Amino acid sequence: MGKTPKALWDDCLHLIRENVTEQQYKTWFAPIVFEKYDAESQTLLIQVPSRYVYEYLEQYYVTLLSKVLCRCFGTSVQLNYRIVVDKAHKLTVEEEGSEPVNIERPQETKRANKAPNILDATPSDLNPQLDVHKTFQSFIEGDSNKLPRTVGLSIAEHPGKTTFNPFFVFGPSGCGKTHLINAIGVKCKEMYPQKRVLYVSARLFQVQFTDATRQNTVNDFIHFYQSIDVLIVDDIQEWATATKTLDTFFHIFDHLFRLGKQIILASDRPPVDLQGVKDRLLTRFACGLIAELEKPNVQLCIDILHSKCKRDGLRIPEDVIQFIAETANGSVRDLEGVVNSLMAYSIVYNAAIDMRLAERVIKRAVKVDNHPLTVDDILEKVCGHYNVTQQNVFSKSRKRDYVIVRQVSMYLAQKYTKMPASRIGQLIGGRDHSTVIHSCSTIEQRLKVDKSFSAELSSIENSFKLKQ
Repeated sequence: MGKTPKALWDDCLHLIRENVTEQQYKTWFAPIVFEKYDAESQTLLIQVPSRYVYEYLEQYYVTLLSKVLCRCFGTSVQLNYRIVVDKAHKLTVEEEGSEPVNIERPQETKRANKAPNILDATPSDLNPQLDVHKTFQSFIEGDSNKLPRTVGLSIAEHPGKTTFNPFFVFGPSGCGKTHLINAIGVKCKEMYPQKRVLYVSARLFQVQFTDATRQNTVNDFIHFYQSIDVLIVDDIQEWATATKTLDTFFHIFDHLFRLGKQIILASDRPPVDLQGVKDRLLTRFACGLIAELEKPNVQLCIDILHSKCKRDGLRIPEDVIQFIAETANGSVRDLEGVVNSLMAYSIVYNAAIDMRLAERVIKRAVKVDNHPLTVDDILEKVCGHYNVTQQNVFSKSRKRDYVIVRQVSMYLAQKYTKMPASRIGQLIGGRDHSTVIHSCSTIEQRLKVDKSFSAELSSIENSFKLKQ
């Protein structure tokens, strides 16, 4: 008489235990509960204690699970999960594994930097390279992202048909740019499966272009990208000095734009601050909509944390959520990192998530800045050092003393804050971004040749540190 499915699953656990550390087994595999096995559909259902465990297994242990299931059950198995989302009320949801488990069929080796195959003639053949977890449902709306989110949703519903083409979104690291542009791609692909949607990082695009140049297939490379219906490019500031890449992208951009194809670009700075990019591209970047994503305020951070807790079935006390929101420096990435770390500590050490644990995790995960410098702080210190008023600095006067204070303030603001040049100019007398860039360049050149001026600036910067 053959073994029962439960006994076969126990065999799987035994094999897994032999191939991972004891701590890994206790953390990720011991809590799994066997639910049922359907021999007809070759589907195995297991229960996991949280969405976090489900995502971790899917990300790091799919291959191991595939091998042991194939060996013990003697066939390829579709692995499904029942996820506990609310233990108190016994609420669960079911999720399929990332793909049917099939070890007997060799998996195609994929090179991350391989140029796309232009023979991908149908949308179903093209991998859009999107993160399906980054959706509009999980992109929580707040004051800092309302406009970009609303516009992004409109673009996803009507790609290439709105006036928001190209859509250029910019903002500091951790504010949610990658999440937003992924969400647009995911939503668009849901609504228009026939469209060729592609997400690519600027770095990968450049690697692909370099490969194409080396292999003398640049024309094929360009033709491939010109066949895309919705092109999403992330971190384009990395092309600032890549002249040949920019020239090639210009031809792709121009072709797609003339055909009414949707172009979505993300950067850590606005187009006017992309030094090294030619005007012919900058003017095209600016002809659709430029939207700024600001760092989320404390309330939005709290809303994001509540959403993540609900989605992952986590229980985090309100005082801990408030503490995390206030100390994560307005970075969504830091928020997620802290929550993931809390979850991991809680599982591994079987400990409750409390303020003591949160303080311990944040100390290791987040660079806490209790007194971030503002432009007002910088103006106050610089004006005090040179004995001039802010009103003098904001005036139109070209008096030498006022100009120096203005230039030093702009230089230090760019050095110590993460604001774009255009915003710094607005806050220091309503100047434009070119004035800020010129001022910074002037100060940098003077620092190289004037030791007394360099010592002067060091004195001002030391006063910042005393304040902090």
